[in-house]
Amino acid sequence: MNRFYRALLVVLAFEMGAMLLYLPWSVYWEQNFFLSHYPSLMRIVLHPSFRGAVSGVGVLDIFLAIGWIGSRPGPDRVPPQ
Repeated sequence: MNRFYRALLVVLAFEMGAMLLYLPWSVYWEQNFFLSHYPSLMRIVLHPSFRGAVSGVGVLDIFLAIGWIGSRPGPDRVPPQ
């Protein structure tokens, strides 16, 4: 069961990273619920630097998922006897 949860965690981390990479530059970012109810957030959320920071978190999340694919939970090798 541990392998299943590990694979699920890798898939979810990769998917979340892809969403964070793509979403700030899409149309949905400019037409969200919070911008219509809180117009003071518009200057911050629509700024390209903030969008780039969110995309950077997405890239880091993708790299984290790739790192989890190559790592093993236990020791790398058995010590000699």
